[in-house]
Amino acid sequence: MSDIQSNFGLASSKEETSLIEDPINPLPRAVLRPNTHWLLDGEWQFALDPKDTGLRDRWYLGHDYDGVAQWPGSIEAHMARAKGQNDPVIWHDKVIAWYEREFSLPERSEPLSRSIIQLTFGACGYETRVWLNGHPLSTIEGDEVHYGEYTSFSYELADEYLRPSNRLTVRIADTMDAETPRGKQESHVYKRGGIWYQTYTGAVRSVWLETVERNRLRSRVGVVSTIEDHLVRFTFTTRIHDPGNYILRLQVFERKAPESAPPLATSDFPLRLEAGQKQQRVSMEVPGTELWSTETPVRYRLVAQLIDAEGHTAQIETQFGLRKIEARGRYVYLNNKPIYLDGILYQPGTATYEEMKRHMQAMKELGCNLVRVHIAGIDPRIYNLADKLGLLLWVEVPSPHSSTTRSRQNHRAELMRMLALIGTHPSVVIWSLYNEDWGAQDIATNPETREYIMNMYHFMQLAYPQFLVVDNDGWQHISFEGRLKSDLLTAHLYTPDLGHWQSLLDRLVAGDLEAVAAFPLVVGDPFFYRRQVPLIVSEWGGFGFADYGGPQDAEDRTERIRLFKQEMRKRSIAGDVYTQATNIEDERNGLIDPQTGELSVPAGLLATGGYENMPNRPL
Repeated sequence: MSDIQSNFGLASSKEETSLIEDPINPLPRAVLRPNTHWLLDGEWQFALDPKDTGLRDRWYLGHDYDGVAQWPGSIEAHMARAKGQNDPVIWHDKVIAWYEREFSLPERSEPLSRSIIQLTFGACGYETRVWLNGHPLSTIEGDEVHYGEYTSFSYELADEYLRPSNRLTVRIADTMDAETPRGKQESHVYKRGGIWYQTYTGAVRSVWLETVERNRLRSRVGVVSTIEDHLVRFTFTTRIHDPGNYILRLQVFERKAPESAPPLATSDFPLRLEAGQKQQRVSMEVPGTELWSTETPVRYRLVAQLIDAEGHTAQIETQFGLRKIEARGRYVYLNNKPIYLDGILYQPGTATYEEMKRHMQAMKELGCNLVRVHIAGIDPRIYNLADKLGLLLWVEVPSPHSSTTRSRQNHRAELMRMLALIGTHPSVVIWSLYNEDWGAQDIATNPETREYIMNMYHFMQLAYPQFLVVDNDGWQHISFEGRLKSDLLTAHLYTPDLGHWQSLLDRLVAGDLEAVAAFPLVVGDPFFYRRQVPLIVSEWGGFGFADYGGPQDAEDRTERIRLFKQEMRKRSIAGDVYTQATNIEDERNGLIDPQTGELSVPAGLLATGGYENMPNRPL
């Protein structure tokens, strides 16, 4: 098996003819490196371990594999292929699979004393163990077992374990455990069918090798901007093997500036760094910059270099935009201007990266300025695409399905993994901690559940002020001493009847918190709405899904959407999210063809005029 090798520089790419093509990043991450990488995608040896004997029998030292599998791909599809079936195999308890392949020792341009070969999984899980030539590996964070299946993780390959020809062994385990973050994949609590989907787990994203410096910046950058002062606060993560004095040098360029162009701003930050990994926050003024918005998604190029005492440089690059999001009174403000959120619910499911790109373009064509990525982890390049298209993103932590101390620990760990990799993007503006009580079913009765959610809300406010945060989307938001622990008051409203819809909206804007959604909108201490927080109808419609109003033809669906949307815009509502973008499994309520991206309703249907049509809009 041959490794796929590529090398990409960080010079500006030539202008694309397509609106959404931006081929500067072949790997599923937001930050680039001027190095060589080797994709390990393709055919791997594969075996199931139904009796969980592989660890005991030390398969990582050598095993006779009875199958092959294509990486990336799901365990379910690999099981089906092993059994000669076309459809993914459904499992109901626990699945363990082993993967193995060989790779040749990559050539390094840098001396061995300054470089390391790094192995990165774009996403894999839920429980992943890795061996190199029979030696167990630990992640850069020091974990022998990586937990989680939605974000990337990396290993540094020690030179003493590398050979001219190397064997990489991976063990992946997953269960129907309701205490792990699952999103809408089935569990022991929520069975497949209706809105609950088949599991899709395992080797789900690319895996690659690359050469990196021993002392470097990791591929994660946080960005917070103070637009009034053209000030940008960057957060970097350093990885150091050789303690000493370093210079962190930042340069900001116009995104399409030629290599010879001077930076818009540059600054050096002297650092004394010890061995290990740490975060470092720095601030930089970038005068004369334009703001990122849905109409003008202006981005800039950041080049960050870590320079050691001998002048050796480790470099990363990313793109960023300056923007500000606020919940102020009844409305959401983008860059100090009120904006109505024309949203749509998006569940990518098993869509490929190319299909997701078509979906994003189609959602823009529908007139949406907001996409709510529903409790799912997606290819990070989609965030880059949203940055480019000017689409606001509402992201959510894939939820556990039960409320326990352990489920909250798993939830927090998943949130932290996602935050580390998504803090770069101006498009990401809203986070949901929970959705409709999934994983927090006792939110109304258990003070420990409410305390955890409140603590995470406060943490997000302090550590990530660039986002708005929703505690529990749809209903049962938390009030403590009369203070809502959510930046938005959101409601999920479903009815096919226009008259009932009008009544629901009237009661919602009047502050009726008890008889609008499926459960009370607020729990905990009394909360008096008084129009002090933006109202978002964060799910509505579902026309075409039998449970939400029955199948409708395209013409009837179009007219119903138009009328229902019109009623919301007559009232003091700050935004809405139509359910949903594409059909997925049993939910047949999409407006976009999942494969082609074609619309089944007229373009612009979900765009309704923005700020100018807001009732009682602020001066």
